[in-house]
Amino acid sequence: MPSPTTTGLHCLFLLASACCQIPQSSNFYPLSYVIDSTLGQESFFPEMQRQKRNMLILDLPFPEHTFDIEVSLQDSSYLEPIKAYFKNIDLPINISNVQTTVSNISITTVCLPSGENSSCCFCEDGHAWPSTVCSDVMPCPSLSLEPALPCGYVQNMPFYGPYCEPQTEESCGTGEPILMNMSVRLDSDFQDDLKNSSSLLYQKYKMDLEKAFNASYRCLPGFVSATVTGFSPGSVFVNFEVRTGAASFTQLGHSNRAVPQFLDSSYQLNPFTFTRVITNQTNFTVKPSNIFEGDTVRLTCEINSTFSNVTWYHFDQTISAGSRYSIETVSAPTRSILKITNVTPKDSGSYSCVSIRSGPYHTEIHNGTETISVFPLHVTPNFEDIDVTCNSPEVQAKGLQLSCCIDRHLTSLRVSWKVNGTLNITGVTILSGNCTGYQLNISESLCPPEKSGAVTMYTCEMETGHGARRARSIAVTYLRKAHVTISSSTNSTVSEGYGFSVTCESDVSNYDSISWKIQSGNDTKTVDCDMCIGNSKFPAMSVLTVKSASQDWRGTYICTFSQKNLDSSANITIEVVSLPLKQNILVDPIKTSIQCQVPHALECCISAKTVRDYRVTFVVQQNEFQVVKRKKDNLLCYMYNHTEKECNKEKEVMAYCKFVNRIGQGVDSEHITLHLIPGKKVSCSDSLGIGTERDILIKPCCDVKNPKGFTRGNITYQCIHSSWTVARNDCLSGPINDLLSGAESLVSSPEAKAQLPSYLEQLNEQTKKELTTINNSPANLGAIVTILDMVSSIPVEATEIPMQNFLSTVDLIVDDSTTEAWENLNEDKTRQSSLLLQSVENFSLRLQPVNNTIPSVSANTVQLQGVVVKENNNTAYNKDFRSAGNLTVNVLISETEIQNLTQNSTIVSVMYSKLGHVLPQKTFEFVNGLLITTTLSSNRSQKFDVNMTFAKKDLSLKMPKCVFWNFTLNNHKGDWDNYGCTPTESERYVICSCNHLTSFSILMSPDRSSELIFENYISYVGLAISIVSLVVCIIIESLVWKYVTNNTTSYMRHVCILNIATSLLIADVWFIVIASITDQNQQMSRDICIMATFFIHFFYLCVFFWMLSLGLILFYRLVFILHNTSKTAQKAVAFCLGYVCPFVIAVTTIAVTLPKNSYTRKDVCWLNWQDSKALLAFVIPALIIVATNLFIAAVVIIKILRPTIGDRSSGQERKSLFQIGKSMAILTPLLGLTWGFGLATIIKNSHPAFHILFSLLNALQGLFILVFGTLWDKKIQEALLKRNSSSKWSSQQSKSSSLILVTPMLAMSYPFSRTFNNLCGKTGKYRVSSSEPSTSSTENTSKAYSLLN
Repeated sequence: MPSPTTTGLHCLFLLASACCQIPQSSNFYPLSYVIDSTLGQESFFPEMQRQKRNMLILDLPFPEHTFDIEVSLQDSSYLEPIKAYFKNIDLPINISNVQTTVSNISITTVCLPSGENSSCCFCEDGHAWPSTVCSDVMPCPSLSLEPALPCGYVQNMPFYGPYCEPQTEESCGTGEPILMNMSVRLDSDFQDDLKNSSSLLYQKYKMDLEKAFNASYRCLPGFVSATVTGFSPGSVFVNFEVRTGAASFTQLGHSNRAVPQFLDSSYQLNPFTFTRVITNQTNFTVKPSNIFEGDTVRLTCEINSTFSNVTWYHFDQTISAGSRYSIETVSAPTRSILKITNVTPKDSGSYSCVSIRSGPYHTEIHNGTETISVFPLHVTPNFEDIDVTCNSPEVQAKGLQLSCCIDRHLTSLRVSWKVNGTLNITGVTILSGNCTGYQLNISESLCPPEKSGAVTMYTCEMETGHGARRARSIAVTYLRKAHVTISSSTNSTVSEGYGFSVTCESDVSNYDSISWKIQSGNDTKTVDCDMCIGNSKFPAMSVLTVKSASQDWRGTYICTFSQKNLDSSANITIEVVSLPLKQNILVDPIKTSIQCQVPHALECCISAKTVRDYRVTFVVQQNEFQVVKRKKDNLLCYMYNHTEKECNKEKEVMAYCKFVNRIGQGVDSEHITLHLIPGKKVSCSDSLGIGTERDILIKPCCDVKNPKGFTRGNITYQCIHSSWTVARNDCLSGPINDLLSGAESLVSSPEAKAQLPSYLEQLNEQTKKELTTINNSPANLGAIVTILDMVSSIPVEATEIPMQNFLSTVDLIVDDSTTEAWENLNEDKTRQSSLLLQSVENFSLRLQPVNNTIPSVSANTVQLQGVVVKENNNTAYNKDFRSAGNLTVNVLISETEIQNLTQNSTIVSVMYSKLGHVLPQKTFEFVNGLLITTTLSSNRSQKFDVNMTFAKKDLSLKMPKCVFWNFTLNNHKGDWDNYGCTPTESERYVICSCNHLTSFSILMSPDRSSELIFENYISYVGLAISIVSLVVCIIIESLVWKYVTNNTTSYMRHVCILNIATSLLIADVWFIVIASITDQNQQMSRDICIMATFFIHFFYLCVFFWMLSLGLILFYRLVFILHNTSKTAQKAVAFCLGYVCPFVIAVTTIAVTLPKNSYTRKDVCWLNWQDSKALLAFVIPALIIVATNLFIAAVVIIKILRPTIGDRSSGQERKSLFQIGKSMAILTPLLGLTWGFGLATIIKNSHPAFHILFSLLNALQGLFILVFGTLWDKKIQEALLKRNSSSKWSSQQSKSSSLILVTPMLAMSYPFSRTFNNLCGKTGKYRVSSSEPSTSSTENTSKAYSLLN
């Protein structure tokens, strides 16, 4: 090479091949020649040698070597001659001195100067750059503008190769060209003609741009062509394709920079906007190939280039790393992995990985796109759920195979089965293709009866191996066919009218339902009777109870226990043997009079259509007699002539007939009452019967023309003026009689529920037709009520027609036209009005909703509304009713109460506008509003709050009471009760708040305020005076106690007085407190009322029994004068009598009546009278004590009136009468005689004067005790006056110490006592005390004795 000072140097690179014999250890270096201006003169510069290629072929005897020889020229004019020289040189050339032969010399590379430190090198024909430097060579800038010249590439100087090589398929620029999609922007406005490829503008742009592109890209390795494919708006984007070899990023940028040099500046090409999108050089892989929901997917994007980052897109949305996405990128080559966990179908679609490499004149975008589909992993079981009968022979032999399948075949499928349930019955797993099976091994021993119905879940879990997992469960219900036994209480036969039961038992307790059917011939009836079928779970049992058998109940009874779709049955045949029902036996007469020794015909008749072979006898006074059978039209009658022979006295003889069928079961008819009238004159005697004047004769309603034989009821005759006169006709009309018989058959039918709607329709129609008969006949009215009560026990579906028929029938019989009939029924003290109300309650209670609804139904005077409580029901029950008279009532049950009810419970309210006036009325209290019944189907033991707002009918009535109809009161005839209800009154309305449900209304009274105020005034003032008097009495007794109790009799007298005062004081305090609360209409706790009643009862009894003790002490001193009992014994007897006896009576009363809720009255806190007669526990002891004390008072008066010596004058008589009056004034309050006036108050409708007089006298009893029992006592007077004078007191005490009999008992003054002694006219000589001298003692004793005798 030239020296560094050489300004220009042209190089030739020669490739020489030579054969030589050289030691293997020799070193070869490239030869460098500098050819001067004189051709042929050569200088060798070993220091510039560079070995470019050593080729050593060891297999040849003479190895061949290839040498790269660089020839540098300082004058370019020598280039062509030298090229020609080497081309024309004769080969081979032998070099003898080195034993080398040159076999070939070729010029490969020519480099021309192109700058201070670079050259522009060209490959000679047949040569090309090696592929290793293909991406590094850059076109020479100076040659870019000369398209005609070959392309040279810039090399740095000094140039150490590699040099051009003989062209092969692997050389640079050879091979299949690649297509590069590129674009560039022209900063000019887009014109629509550029969209049309046939327009001139399009053609001009295309031609000019392609010319520039071809000129610029021609030096790219392997360049073929550049073609414009189109234009797009956004300024003007030029889309073009370049076909060339593998060009590097730098080479493209270099070529892009040269494009503007070949294009007119008017195009405004922006050289910085060249972009290449590469889509076919990205290796995009997706694993797994089949993607299922739940899998973990890996998308790998690999680019054979180096990029700093890769961006992932799902459709047009950029994917960022997160909980489900993770991105991992590595360089050289660039590889990016997108990991998606738990894929879903939403993850399906197109995914792109985009990498961008930017330079000044070139932007390269690598884009790889792949579309994935996420398939749902469907696991399909062969059963969703299945019922298996464990003890089925087929199941035990074959078992059961469960299976699960997926819709695609997967080689990596993994399967497992899990068993979860009460019964751990396992099996064997079977895998077949894309399905898995589980063969169960089932045996009877694994399914005990108590586990029948148990559900075991079998879960097949299938995994893809890439994270997707699906499981499906199969519910297997293991059933066991039950062993059912059936038995009857009647041993297969039963008589009509008799009850029986059939019991069905199963060893499987977990049944779903039990059904009963009766098969008789070809007819099969389903027993639908909630009231007669009782089921239990433990033990599994069903009992069908028939209260009264009929021919409908004959046949084969099939009892079926059902569990899922498995039925287990047993059967038994019941034969119903004919026997007439008691109500179908006509007796004639029902009640009559008979004479002694005179035969009287007695008859029992039945319908001739029902005749079987019965054995019939008449029973009179427990003696059986044979009968004579005779047919009377539609009746078959059995007759017996009875002659009464025991005629010593008037008596009643009972007779009846007995029917016995072939199995020995019998029925007795109603009793016939025979009234024997010995020795009396017979006034009436005809075909009806005999009787004396005013006698009663009762005959049946016999209608022999009736197809059924007779009608129900009877006719009452009375003997008046020697003729039988109809007093009362209680015969039912034919249609109503048929309705009653039909109702009796219906309620005892096994298909009562199904037949009820048609019967209700018939009932309503017949009631309309017979309304006139009903209005004039209490018996017919009562029969309709009885029918309604019977059918109300049958459940009915809540459809409009049956409900309408029932309520319309009720409406008809409470119409104003039936008022007189209802009054007659209530006068007879029947419970029909209460029964009617109860039947409507039962009917509404047994309504069964249809489609979870209860329709609203109304008649003229009756309206029904209801709801069904549904799950999550948050609405209050609020119903409004309005009668034809514009009276209203509202029923409100709060949301809280509704939420506590069980699902599908029903709440039904029925409003009556006239039924409230049909019910028995109270004196001075009237139903002043509508009557409303609210029933709740679900049982609730706790309180249930309901509010009702009643509009007042009569605004003049006062004192409202919220009442409900208590069916248990008045011997179950029913009465109004206000327990649990509180009224709130406004001008026109009364709001009733009650804590239970039934039939409610309001009772109000006329304004009797003046009378009540007067009576209350007497009671309160009298009780206040009595309480004050008793307190004063107790204080006085305590002050003088030690002075007046100096002997046994005086001591006992004051003990009695003190206890009477104390007991009466406590009773009066309780009484006045309770009375004041009641008068103020305040609601009182039931417990407080019971407690107050108990203490008032107890302490009033104590008052009476202490009065009895006082009377007995007086009687003891009158009769047993010489007998003396110790003070302790007398006191023990008095206290037992005064407290123990009242306590026993009070406790017994509350223990007997409280459990029946009949201890207290419903309106006041006092002992009940109407329901339990608990008041007798006070009245009877009080009256006995009053009677006893009256007897004692009579004895005292007799002693006073007993004459002494001779007859008395008229003056003495008057004095005696005066003393008797004073004695009665003292004894009456002390002995409780004022309570005798209380007898008048318990008489119904007694005059108010008796109440006022009793209240006055009884209230002032405390004052009487104070005045006559304490203040009128001379000893107490003296004790109070001389309490501080001990000397005088001592003298008086000594003087009276021997007066141990009746003077202190009568509590009279000394003059009064002396007068009694004078009246008696007797003196006794008995000495009863030794504390005084005999004269004094005898005198005092004589005075006392004279009074008592």
